[in-house]
Amino acid sequence: MRPTVGRTVHYVAYGTPGGEHPAGACRAAVVTEVPHPDQPLGRIGLAVLNPTGVFFNQGVPWADAARGKGGTWHWPERAEEDG
Repeated sequence: MRPTVGRTVHYVAYGTPGGEHPAGACRAAVVTEVPHPDQPLGRIGLAVLNPTGVFFNQGVPWADAARGKGGTWHWPERAEEDG
């Protein structure tokens, strides 16, 4: 999959020094720019939706969800069906 403007991805939070917001928490984010569309998992711009507000970040690198570290993005995991 290639990121495109308007798609929803997960942003991995750095966390806060006091621990109010834990490091590694996934936040919803909307893609705002794809500067290099020929690089499907390259750096992109995001509008990150935090519980306390929105922030904008450019040049956010991709990282696999299993290895995601703060300041990276990945595709949302698929939820398993209940039943």
